[in-house]
Amino acid sequence: MITLSQLQLAYQQRPVLNISHWRVEPGERVLVHGPSGSGKSTLLHVLAGLLLPQQGRVEILGQTINHWSGRKRDAFRARHLGFIAQQLNLIPYLTVLDNVLLAAHLSQRQGLRHTIKAQAESLLAEVNLGGDVLQQPAHTLSLGQQQRVAIVRAMIHQPQIILADEPTSALDDANRDQFMQQLQRLCEQQNATLVMVSHDLSLMPAFSRVQALHELQAQENN
Repeated sequence: MITLSQLQLAYQQRPVLNISHWRVEPGERVLVHGPSGSGKSTLLHVLAGLLLPQQGRVEILGQTINHWSGRKRDAFRARHLGFIAQQLNLIPYLTVLDNVLLAAHLSQRQGLRHTIKAQAESLLAEVNLGGDVLQQPAHTLSLGQQQRVAIVRAMIHQPQIILADEPTSALDDANRDQFMQQLQRLCEQQNATLVMVSHDLSLMPAFSRVQALHELQAQENN
């Protein structure tokens, strides 16, 4: 699903990522942890094609995306990747349902509008969002509810890979655990590979592989 080879990225001449080789296999649930400022978000942005390394190869789903134009990377990301950002980036004045439907539209998800709407409502029900909540503007939701909308928005186009950037950092323990259970369940239902970055080691039991970013950068083979 993901292969990084001889990857190097620096910012203002300061090395940020230096990864000889790293692979993520289909269906894996991978947690990459490290302190703030260690390069975790940078790694996810490289995987998403939002940042380009100065050297090396970024292979996603068998495609070397860092050789592509920005437009081609954007189209690939919209169709094949789901991204859950630390800043959720919901459109505050749109309803819960319309936030999800907009994501489906931007991904060019094929299908009749009523079919996509039914699928969006079904996914929202999976994370305990239904009824009148669907028509509430996003800004009226609790943080935990917004996080659940972000999961569905990332999953609506059935991506092969989900990338999650510190998505639980602002949640209390109960909401964090609920978020992880719902995210894991939807990944299993859609057979999606999950890569999450976080500083929170309490998340470790939810993942099939846990790696410290500094170890990932130091190793020669994986």
